[in-house]
Amino acid sequence: LHRVDRRQRQMCIRDRVSTQSTGTTMLVVGLMSGTSADGIDAALIKITQQQDQTLKIEQQSFITVPWQEEHRNIIFKLFSKKDLSARDFCVANFELGKAFGLAALEVIKSAGVKTEEVEAIGCHGQTIWHDVDPATNHVTSTLQIGESAVIAELTGITCVSDFRVADVATQGHGAPLTSVFDWLILRDEKYFRAIQNIGGIGNVTFLPPKNLNQDPIAFDTGPGNVFLDWFVTKITDGKQTYDQDGLLARQGKPNPDLLMTMWNDVPYFEIQPPKTTGREQFNEKLGEAWYQKAIQMGLSNYDFLATLVDLTAISIARSYLKWSLGLLDQVIVGGGGSRNPYLIIRLEYHLNLVFGKPIRVYTHEVIGIDSDAKEALVFGLLAYLRLKGMVGNVPCCTGAKGGRVLGKISLGKNHYNHGK
Repeated sequence: LHRVDRRQRQMCIRDRVSTQSTGTTMLVVGLMSGTSADGIDAALIKITQQQDQTLKIEQQSFITVPWQEEHRNIIFKLFSKKDLSARDFCVANFELGKAFGLAALEVIKSAGVKTEEVEAIGCHGQTIWHDVDPATNHVTSTLQIGESAVIAELTGITCVSDFRVADVATQGHGAPLTSVFDWLILRDEKYFRAIQNIGGIGNVTFLPPKNLNQDPIAFDTGPGNVFLDWFVTKITDGKQTYDQDGLLARQGKPNPDLLMTMWNDVPYFEIQPPKTTGREQFNEKLGEAWYQKAIQMGLSNYDFLATLVDLTAISIARSYLKWSLGLLDQVIVGGGGSRNPYLIIRLEYHLNLVFGKPIRVYTHEVIGIDSDAKEALVFGLLAYLRLKGMVGNVPCCTGAKGGRVLGKISLGKNHYNHGK
Protein backbone atom coordinates (compact mmCIF):
# COMPACT_ATOMS: atom_id res chain seq x y z
CA LEU A 1 0.00 0.00 0.00
CA HIS A 2 1.32 3.42 -0.91
CA ARG A 3 -0.07 6.47 0.80
CA VAL A 4 -1.37 9.31 -1.37
CA ASP A 5 0.59 12.43 -0.40
CA ARG A 6 -1.32 15.02 1.63
CA ARG A 7 -0.54 17.78 -0.85
CA GLN A 8 -2.03 15.70 -3.67
CA ARG A 9 -5.21 15.27 -1.62
CA GLN A 10 -5.37 19.02 -1.05
CA MET A 11 -4.93 19.60 -4.77
CA CYS A 12 -7.85 17.26 -5.44
CA ILE A 13 -10.06 19.16 -2.99
CA ARG A 14 -9.02 22.52 -4.37
CA ASP A 15 -9.88 21.39 -7.90
CA ARG A 16 -13.26 20.06 -6.70
CA VAL A 17 -12.66 16.42 -7.38
CA SER A 18 -13.82 13.65 -5.11
CA THR A 19 -11.72 11.08 -3.30
CA GLN A 20 -14.67 9.76 -1.34
CA SER A 21 -15.21 6.57 -3.43
CA THR A 22 -13.18 4.36 -1.13
CA GLY A 23 -13.18 0.63 -0.69
CA THR A 24 -13.78 0.10 -4.41
CA THR A 25 -11.82 -2.00 -6.87
CA MET A 26 -11.49 -1.25 -10.56
CA LEU A 27 -10.05 -3.37 -13.36
CA VAL A 28 -8.44 -1.21 -16.03
CA VAL A 29 -6.24 -1.72 -19.07
CA GLY A 30 -3.28 0.53 -19.79
CA LEU A 31 -1.96 0.84 -23.37
CA MET A 32 1.29 2.47 -24.46
CA SER A 33 3.39 2.73 -27.61
CA GLY A 34 6.52 4.79 -27.17
CA THR A 35 9.01 6.66 -29.32
CA SER A 36 10.67 3.43 -30.43
CA ALA A 37 7.33 2.28 -31.90
CA ASP A 38 8.31 -1.37 -31.59
CA GLY A 39 4.98 -2.51 -30.20
CA ILE A 40 1.98 -1.91 -27.97
CA ASP A 41 2.50 -2.54 -24.26
CA ALA A 42 -0.77 -3.66 -22.69
CA ALA A 43 -1.32 -4.24 -18.99
CA LEU A 44 -4.43 -5.30 -17.09
CA ILE A 45 -4.31 -3.96 -13.54
CA LYS A 46 -6.51 -3.99 -10.48
CA ILE A 47 -6.64 -0.74 -8.52
CA THR A 48 -8.17 -0.57 -5.08
CA GLN A 49 -8.68 2.67 -3.18
CA GLN A 50 -8.63 2.04 0.57
CA GLN A 51 -10.49 3.83 3.35
CA ASP A 52 -7.32 5.70 4.33
CA GLN A 53 -6.86 6.93 0.71
CA THR A 54 -4.09 4.51 -0.11
CA LEU A 55 -3.94 2.84 -3.49
CA LYS A 56 -3.19 -0.81 -4.04
CA ILE A 57 -2.13 -1.57 -7.61
CA GLU A 58 -1.86 -5.18 -8.75
CA GLN A 59 -0.73 -6.23 -12.23
CA GLN A 60 -2.98 -9.01 -13.50
CA SER A 61 -1.41 -9.55 -16.90
CA PHE A 62 1.02 -7.90 -19.31
CA ILE A 63 1.82 -8.44 -22.98
CA THR A 64 3.63 -6.62 -25.75
CA VAL A 65 2.00 -6.83 -29.16
CA PRO A 66 4.56 -6.02 -31.87
CA TRP A 67 3.38 -3.55 -34.47
CA GLN A 68 2.54 -5.21 -37.76
CA GLU A 69 5.00 -4.15 -40.43
CA GLU A 70 2.35 -2.12 -42.27
CA HIS A 71 1.46 -0.22 -39.09
CA ARG A 72 5.10 0.42 -38.19
CA ASN A 73 5.70 1.71 -41.72
CA ILE A 74 2.74 4.07 -41.31
CA ILE A 75 4.10 5.36 -37.99
CA PHE A 76 7.58 6.00 -39.33
CA LYS A 77 6.19 7.63 -42.45
CA LEU A 78 4.35 10.08 -40.18
CA PHE A 79 7.56 10.63 -38.22
CA SER A 80 9.42 11.45 -41.43
CA LYS A 81 7.11 14.32 -42.49
CA LYS A 82 7.76 13.38 -46.13
CA ASP A 83 5.00 13.37 -48.78
CA LEU A 84 2.16 13.37 -46.26
CA SER A 85 -1.46 14.35 -46.69
CA ALA A 86 -4.29 14.96 -44.25
CA ARG A 87 -5.68 11.60 -45.37
CA ASP A 88 -2.54 9.84 -44.13
CA PHE A 89 -3.11 11.14 -40.60
CA CYS A 90 -6.84 10.42 -40.76
CA VAL A 91 -6.41 6.81 -41.88
CA ALA A 92 -3.54 6.17 -39.46
CA ASN A 93 -5.61 7.44 -36.53
CA PHE A 94 -8.29 4.80 -37.16
CA GLU A 95 -5.92 1.98 -38.14
CA LEU A 96 -3.84 2.42 -34.99
CA GLY A 97 -7.02 2.67 -32.94
CA LYS A 98 -8.02 -0.79 -34.16
CA ALA A 99 -4.58 -2.14 -33.24
CA PHE A 100 -4.77 -0.65 -29.74
CA GLY A 101 -8.24 -2.09 -29.28
CA LEU A 102 -7.13 -5.58 -30.32
CA ALA A 103 -4.17 -5.36 -27.92
CA ALA A 104 -6.58 -4.49 -25.10
CA LEU A 105 -8.75 -7.52 -25.90
CA GLU A 106 -5.68 -9.75 -26.04
CA VAL A 107 -4.35 -8.75 -22.62
CA ILE A 108 -7.83 -9.17 -21.09
CA LYS A 109 -8.08 -12.66 -22.59
CA SER A 110 -4.60 -13.54 -21.33
CA ALA A 111 -5.73 -12.72 -17.78
CA GLY A 112 -8.76 -15.02 -18.06
CA VAL A 113 -11.31 -12.30 -17.31
CA LYS A 114 -14.35 -11.11 -19.24
CA THR A 115 -14.48 -7.76 -20.99
CA GLU A 116 -17.58 -6.93 -18.95
CA GLU A 117 -15.43 -7.00 -15.81
CA VAL A 118 -13.11 -4.24 -17.10
CA GLU A 119 -14.17 -0.70 -16.26
CA ALA A 120 -11.89 1.30 -18.55
CA ILE A 121 -8.98 1.42 -20.94
CA GLY A 122 -6.34 4.13 -20.67
CA CYS A 123 -4.58 4.63 -24.01
CA HIS A 124 -1.65 7.00 -24.47
CA GLY A 125 -1.73 6.49 -28.23
CA GLN A 126 1.24 6.95 -30.53
CA THR A 127 2.99 10.30 -30.36
CA ILE A 128 3.45 11.68 -33.87
CA TRP A 129 4.58 15.19 -33.02
CA HIS A 130 5.45 17.04 -29.82
CA ASP A 131 6.18 20.64 -30.72
CA VAL A 132 8.60 22.51 -28.47
CA ASP A 133 9.55 26.11 -29.28
CA PRO A 134 13.37 26.07 -29.05
CA ALA A 135 13.46 29.80 -28.25
CA THR A 136 11.17 29.61 -25.22
CA ASN A 137 11.17 25.88 -24.28
CA HIS A 138 7.36 26.04 -24.32
CA VAL A 139 5.31 23.21 -25.80
CA THR A 140 3.02 24.76 -28.40
CA SER A 141 1.14 21.57 -29.31
CA THR A 142 1.24 17.79 -29.11
CA LEU A 143 -0.40 15.00 -31.10
CA GLN A 144 -1.02 11.38 -30.16
CA ILE A 145 -3.10 9.20 -32.48
CA GLY A 146 -5.04 5.95 -32.12
CA GLU A 147 -8.74 6.84 -32.14
CA SER A 148 -10.29 6.11 -28.75
CA ALA A 149 -13.82 5.88 -30.15
CA VAL A 150 -12.63 2.96 -32.27
CA ILE A 151 -11.10 1.33 -29.18
CA ALA A 152 -14.32 1.79 -27.20
CA GLU A 153 -16.47 0.41 -30.00
CA LEU A 154 -14.21 -2.56 -30.69
CA THR A 155 -13.91 -3.59 -27.04
CA GLY A 156 -17.20 -2.33 -25.61
CA ILE A 157 -15.14 -0.69 -22.84
CA THR A 158 -14.97 3.02 -22.06
CA CYS A 159 -11.64 4.42 -23.27
CA VAL A 160 -9.75 7.37 -21.80
CA SER A 161 -7.20 8.94 -24.12
CA ASP A 162 -5.44 12.16 -25.15
CA PHE A 163 -3.93 12.69 -21.70
CA ARG A 164 -1.24 15.20 -22.60
CA VAL A 165 -3.27 18.04 -24.08
CA ALA A 166 -4.94 19.31 -20.88
CA ASP A 167 -1.51 19.79 -19.31
CA VAL A 168 -0.17 21.51 -22.44
CA ALA A 169 -3.24 23.78 -22.55
CA THR A 170 -2.25 25.11 -19.13
CA GLN A 171 1.31 25.82 -20.29
CA GLY A 172 2.76 22.49 -19.20
CA HIS A 173 4.90 20.15 -21.26
CA GLY A 174 2.31 17.37 -21.20
CA ALA A 175 5.05 15.00 -20.02
CA PRO A 176 6.54 13.08 -18.38
CA LEU A 177 3.15 11.76 -17.28
CA THR A 178 4.88 8.90 -15.49
CA SER A 179 5.64 11.36 -12.69
CA VAL A 180 2.16 10.96 -11.14
CA PHE A 181 2.67 7.18 -10.86
CA ASP A 182 6.18 7.68 -9.49
CA TRP A 183 5.03 10.30 -6.98
CA LEU A 184 2.07 8.33 -5.67
CA ILE A 185 3.52 4.82 -5.81
CA LEU A 186 7.32 4.70 -5.86
CA ARG A 187 8.59 7.04 -3.14
CA ASP A 188 10.80 5.44 -0.51
CA GLU A 189 10.76 6.04 3.25
CA LYS A 190 14.37 7.26 3.43
CA TYR A 191 16.11 7.20 0.04
CA PHE A 192 16.30 9.82 -2.72
CA ARG A 193 15.35 7.98 -5.89
CA ALA A 194 15.72 8.65 -9.59
CA ILE A 195 13.05 6.73 -11.53
CA GLN A 196 14.46 6.52 -15.05
CA ASN A 197 12.67 5.27 -18.13
CA ILE A 198 14.84 4.44 -21.13
CA GLY A 199 12.56 4.05 -24.11
CA GLY A 200 13.20 5.77 -27.41
CA ILE A 201 13.58 8.92 -25.34
CA GLY A 202 14.72 8.86 -21.72
CA ASN A 203 12.82 10.52 -18.88
CA VAL A 204 13.37 10.75 -15.15
CA THR A 205 11.48 11.61 -11.97
CA PHE A 206 13.55 12.62 -8.94
CA LEU A 207 11.67 11.54 -5.81
CA PRO A 208 12.47 12.84 -2.33
CA PRO A 209 11.87 10.51 0.64
CA LYS A 210 8.39 10.49 2.14
CA ASN A 211 9.58 12.19 5.31
CA LEU A 212 10.65 15.34 3.45
CA ASN A 213 8.31 18.11 2.33
CA GLN A 214 10.04 18.50 -1.03
CA ASP A 215 8.72 18.61 -4.58
CA PRO A 216 9.66 16.02 -7.19
CA ILE A 217 11.38 17.02 -10.43
CA ALA A 218 10.76 15.32 -13.77
CA PHE A 219 11.90 15.84 -17.36
CA ASP A 220 13.13 14.10 -20.50
CA THR A 221 16.85 13.40 -20.21
CA GLY A 222 17.39 13.11 -23.97
CA PRO A 223 17.96 10.16 -26.29
CA GLY A 224 17.33 6.69 -24.92
CA ASN A 225 17.29 3.92 -27.52
CA VAL A 226 16.25 6.08 -30.46
CA PHE A 227 19.71 6.33 -32.05
CA LEU A 228 20.75 2.83 -31.02
CA ASP A 229 17.72 1.21 -32.66
CA TRP A 230 18.06 3.36 -35.78
CA PHE A 231 21.71 2.50 -36.29
CA VAL A 232 21.35 -1.24 -35.59
CA THR A 233 18.48 -1.36 -38.10
CA LYS A 234 20.68 0.49 -40.60
CA ILE A 235 23.82 -1.66 -40.34
CA THR A 236 21.92 -4.97 -40.29
CA ASP A 237 19.66 -4.03 -43.23
CA GLY A 238 16.64 -4.43 -40.99
CA LYS A 239 17.51 -7.95 -39.79
CA GLN A 240 17.79 -6.51 -36.27
CA THR A 241 15.89 -3.52 -34.93
CA TYR A 242 17.74 -3.30 -31.62
CA ASP A 243 21.05 -4.36 -30.08
CA GLN A 244 20.10 -7.43 -28.08
CA ASP A 245 22.03 -7.48 -24.77
CA GLY A 246 24.32 -4.77 -26.18
CA LEU A 247 26.37 -7.43 -27.98
CA LEU A 248 27.16 -5.21 -30.96
CA ALA A 249 28.09 -2.11 -28.99
CA ARG A 250 30.38 -4.17 -26.73
CA GLN A 251 32.58 -4.83 -29.77
CA GLY A 252 33.35 -1.14 -30.15
CA LYS A 253 35.03 1.60 -28.15
CA PRO A 254 33.39 4.96 -27.39
CA ASN A 255 35.18 7.88 -29.01
CA PRO A 256 35.49 10.88 -26.64
CA ASP A 257 36.10 13.42 -29.44
CA LEU A 258 32.97 12.42 -31.34
CA LEU A 259 31.06 12.31 -28.07
CA MET A 260 32.06 15.89 -27.34
CA THR A 261 30.91 16.94 -30.82
CA MET A 262 27.56 15.24 -30.26
CA TRP A 263 27.10 16.93 -26.91
CA ASN A 264 27.88 20.37 -28.28
CA ASP A 265 25.46 19.85 -31.17
CA VAL A 266 22.50 19.55 -28.78
CA PRO A 267 21.54 22.66 -26.76
CA TYR A 268 18.73 20.64 -25.17
CA PHE A 269 21.10 19.06 -22.66
CA GLU A 270 21.70 22.40 -20.95
CA ILE A 271 18.06 23.58 -20.81
CA GLN A 272 16.61 23.80 -17.32
CA PRO A 273 13.63 21.57 -16.45
CA PRO A 274 10.75 21.21 -16.91
CA LYS A 275 11.56 20.15 -20.46
CA THR A 276 10.55 17.50 -22.98
CA THR A 277 11.82 16.32 -26.32
CA GLY A 278 11.33 13.62 -28.95
CA ARG A 279 12.06 12.60 -32.51
CA GLU A 280 11.50 16.20 -33.52
CA GLN A 281 15.07 16.78 -32.28
CA PHE A 282 16.69 13.36 -31.87
CA ASN A 283 16.07 11.86 -35.28
CA GLU A 284 17.61 10.00 -38.19
CA LYS A 285 18.84 13.21 -39.83
CA LEU A 286 20.95 14.13 -36.80
CA GLY A 287 22.15 10.55 -36.39
CA GLU A 288 23.21 10.40 -40.03
CA ALA A 289 25.21 13.64 -39.67
CA TRP A 290 27.05 12.15 -36.69
CA TYR A 291 27.64 8.91 -38.57
CA GLN A 292 29.31 10.77 -41.42
CA LYS A 293 31.64 12.43 -38.90
CA ALA A 294 32.42 9.00 -37.46
CA ILE A 295 33.35 7.73 -40.93
CA GLN A 296 35.62 10.73 -41.46
CA MET A 297 37.32 9.94 -38.14
CA GLY A 298 37.93 6.35 -39.25
CA LEU A 299 35.63 4.79 -36.64
CA SER A 300 34.09 1.38 -37.13
CA ASN A 301 30.35 0.83 -36.97
CA TYR A 302 30.80 -0.79 -33.58
CA ASP A 303 32.78 2.22 -32.32
CA PHE A 304 30.00 4.54 -33.44
CA LEU A 305 27.35 2.39 -31.77
CA ALA A 306 29.35 2.31 -28.53
CA THR A 307 29.63 6.10 -28.70
CA LEU A 308 25.86 6.40 -29.12
CA VAL A 309 25.42 4.22 -26.00
CA ASP A 310 27.70 6.56 -24.09
CA LEU A 311 25.73 9.58 -25.28
CA THR A 312 22.60 8.12 -23.70
CA ALA A 313 24.45 7.21 -20.50
CA ILE A 314 26.23 10.55 -20.15
CA SER A 315 23.09 12.58 -20.89
CA ILE A 316 21.38 10.77 -18.02
CA ALA A 317 24.31 10.99 -15.59
CA ARG A 318 25.06 14.67 -16.21
CA SER A 319 21.41 15.64 -15.94
CA TYR A 320 21.29 13.92 -12.55
CA LEU A 321 24.30 15.86 -11.32
CA LYS A 322 22.91 19.15 -12.59
CA TRP A 323 19.25 18.86 -11.58
CA SER A 324 19.04 16.42 -8.65
CA LEU A 325 20.98 18.87 -6.44
CA GLY A 326 23.38 16.01 -5.71
CA LEU A 327 20.74 14.20 -3.64
CA LEU A 328 20.68 10.69 -5.05
CA ASP A 329 20.80 7.27 -3.41
CA GLN A 330 19.12 4.92 -5.89
CA VAL A 331 18.51 4.79 -9.63
CA ILE A 332 15.57 2.61 -10.72
CA VAL A 333 15.52 1.94 -14.47
CA GLY A 334 12.69 0.71 -16.68
CA GLY A 335 11.83 0.58 -20.36
CA GLY A 336 13.61 -1.27 -23.16
CA GLY A 337 16.98 0.18 -22.16
CA SER A 338 16.82 -1.64 -18.84
CA ARG A 339 17.19 -4.89 -20.83
CA ASN A 340 20.51 -3.75 -22.36
CA PRO A 341 23.22 -4.80 -19.87
CA TYR A 342 25.95 -2.90 -21.71
CA LEU A 343 23.96 0.34 -21.49
CA ILE A 344 23.39 -0.23 -17.75
CA ILE A 345 27.12 -0.86 -17.22
CA ARG A 346 27.99 2.39 -18.99
CA LEU A 347 25.30 4.27 -17.06
CA GLU A 348 26.70 3.05 -13.74
CA TYR A 349 30.20 3.99 -14.88
CA HIS A 350 29.26 7.56 -15.76
CA LEU A 351 27.10 8.01 -12.63
CA ASN A 352 30.02 6.94 -10.45
CA LEU A 353 32.28 9.27 -12.42
CA VAL A 354 30.18 12.42 -12.13
CA PHE A 355 29.03 11.87 -8.52
CA GLY A 356 32.38 10.62 -7.25
CA LYS A 357 30.76 7.77 -5.36
CA PRO A 358 29.21 4.39 -6.17
CA ILE A 359 25.57 4.65 -7.25
CA ARG A 360 23.76 1.42 -7.92
CA VAL A 361 21.37 1.05 -10.84
CA TYR A 362 18.42 -1.28 -10.30
CA THR A 363 15.54 -2.37 -12.48
CA HIS A 364 11.93 -1.82 -11.39
CA GLU A 365 11.67 -5.47 -10.38
CA VAL A 366 13.64 -4.65 -7.21
CA ILE A 367 10.70 -2.53 -6.03
CA GLY A 368 8.02 -4.92 -7.26
CA ILE A 369 7.22 -3.33 -10.64
CA ASP A 370 7.53 -4.99 -14.05
CA SER A 371 10.11 -2.89 -15.94
CA ASP A 372 8.54 -3.65 -19.30
CA ALA A 373 5.00 -2.93 -18.08
CA LYS A 374 5.72 0.32 -16.21
CA GLU A 375 4.39 2.82 -18.75
CA ALA A 376 1.30 0.73 -19.49
CA LEU A 377 0.63 0.68 -15.75
CA VAL A 378 0.89 4.48 -15.73
CA PHE A 379 -1.90 4.88 -18.27
CA GLY A 380 -4.09 2.41 -16.48
CA LEU A 381 -3.67 4.55 -13.37
CA LEU A 382 -4.38 7.74 -15.33
CA ALA A 383 -7.62 6.24 -16.67
CA TYR A 384 -8.60 5.40 -13.09
CA LEU A 385 -7.83 8.94 -11.91
CA ARG A 386 -9.86 10.38 -14.81
CA LEU A 387 -12.94 8.32 -14.00
CA LYS A 388 -12.59 9.30 -10.33
CA GLY A 389 -12.29 12.98 -11.33
CA MET A 390 -8.84 13.20 -9.74
CA VAL A 391 -5.88 15.29 -10.84
CA GLY A 392 -3.56 13.40 -13.18
CA ASN A 393 -0.62 15.74 -13.66
CA VAL A 394 2.13 16.90 -11.29
CA PRO A 395 2.52 20.62 -12.10
CA CYS A 396 5.99 20.99 -10.60
CA CYS A 397 7.14 18.22 -12.97
CA THR A 398 5.42 19.32 -16.19
CA GLY A 399 5.48 23.09 -15.66
CA ALA A 400 1.69 23.39 -15.82
CA LYS A 401 -0.02 26.31 -14.08
CA GLY A 402 -1.99 23.92 -11.90
CA GLY A 403 -3.39 20.46 -11.39
CA ARG A 404 -5.71 19.20 -14.09
CA VAL A 405 -7.92 16.17 -14.64
CA LEU A 406 -6.37 14.52 -17.71
CA GLY A 407 -7.91 12.55 -20.54
CA LYS A 408 -10.92 12.52 -22.85
CA ILE A 409 -13.58 9.85 -22.50
CA SER A 410 -15.03 7.74 -25.30
CA LEU A 411 -17.93 5.81 -23.81
CA GLY A 412 -18.16 2.07 -24.35
CA LYS A 413 -21.15 -0.23 -23.93
CA ASN A 414 -20.28 -0.44 -20.24
CA HIS A 415 -20.73 3.31 -19.69
CA TYR A 416 -23.94 2.82 -17.67
CA ASN A 417 -21.77 1.40 -14.90
CA HIS A 418 -20.02 4.77 -14.66
CA GLY A 419 -23.40 6.48 -14.44
CA LYS A 420 -24.14 4.43 -11.35
